[in-house]
Amino acid sequence: MLALTSNRPLTAALPKMTFDTLGLMFISGFFATIAFDFWGQVVSPGLGFANLSPHGLAQSLLGSLGLPSNAFAGYFVHFYLVGLIGYPVGWMYIFAPIWQRVIGNTHWLLPSAIYGFGLWVFAIGGITSVAGLPFFLNFTGIVWVALVGHVLYGIVMVAVLDVIERQKSR
Repeated sequence: MLALTSNRPLTAALPKMTFDTLGLMFISGFFATIAFDFWGQVVSPGLGFANLSPHGLAQSLLGSLGLPSNAFAGYFVHFYLVGLIGYPVGWMYIFAPIWQRVIGNTHWLLPSAIYGFGLWVFAIGGITSVAGLPFFLNFTGIVWVALVGHVLYGIVMVAVLDVIERQKSR
């Protein structure tokens, strides 16, 4: 239902908002956010690349909107509002149904990677500008680490949805 696979296509209908759907959002978003943060805060700096600070971007956005912008608020927005709710909602209720209607049945890997790329454009191209930061952060090293992180997020999120859906259909 929620993951595009070659043998079980996503239906073009939107999923109903149920406790099951909320659970799928939270579980898939949790694992995807952990993968994103592990890449950006452990693997990438360990390889000598930039260290991601997504809670810092969230803090900047909150501050630019005149809202409390302490560290807790930044982490809360990044992990809970975006990682567990916002990005999964975007997949389930916007991207996946549009993909299904326009492209049709495909394996989940390509659309999930494209979705992650779109998240990167949204976060690093759009949210940074709203937060008063330079457009695409002047294309510094953190931007490219964020690209990999967002694509990884999309892939992990949809892979988890697919695994759960496969288990439910047994």
